[in-house]
Amino acid sequence: MNKSLKILAAATLIACAGTSFAQGASTSTPSAAKKELIAKMIQLQQPGVENIARMLIQQPVGQMMQGAGQALQTQVPAEKREAAAKAIEADVRKFVDEAVPLMKDKGAKLSAATWGPILDEKFSEEELKQIIAWLDNPVSKKYQQVSPEMQNALGQKLMAEAGPTLDAKFKTLQQATAKNLGITPKPAASAPAAAPAPKK
Repeated sequence: MNKSLKILAAATLIACAGTSFAQGASTSTPSAAKKELIAKMIQLQQPGVENIARMLIQQPVGQMMQGAGQALQTQVPAEKREAAAKAIEADVRKFVDEAVPLMKDKGAKLSAATWGPILDEKFSEEELKQIIAWLDNPVSKKYQQVSPEMQNALGQKLMAEAGPTLDAKFKTLQQATAKNLGITPKPAASAPAAAPAPKK
């Protein structure tokens, strides 16, 4: 995985590792009514899935663009800067246009399997009804506490499933950017070990 993506994934794990959650886990199979409520909750959370997808893409791309902007000013002749900037912008746009839908699609497919058990464990049917209605009460606050755990779990699975494909595309983008800047790209780093699971 690219260093920038590794840093982002590690930061996500660290941010969520110390979060404490409410007690009251469910150990039985959810009823049909509860399954419907959970499905509704997951449907309502799809904008959050899209936000996770965009975050996982935009942060490393933004960092790379900052570096490219500095390199344009210091390493590229003035008469070539405009053309190089346009070429970099086109490559970045193509990368984002391909990568964001990929992550959204993977996120939509993984969210039910990832979030469903968490919602079943942390909330009762009545609580799910209240959350869906977005009532301003303590249950809503409880959901906000659990939300980072769900996003963290989905983020880990997204990177596990889509990370290799995304990493290859990002390396291609880096190489194209380096070429446009007239810089010899550094050798690709070896794949990192799996990130440790967050402490409970």
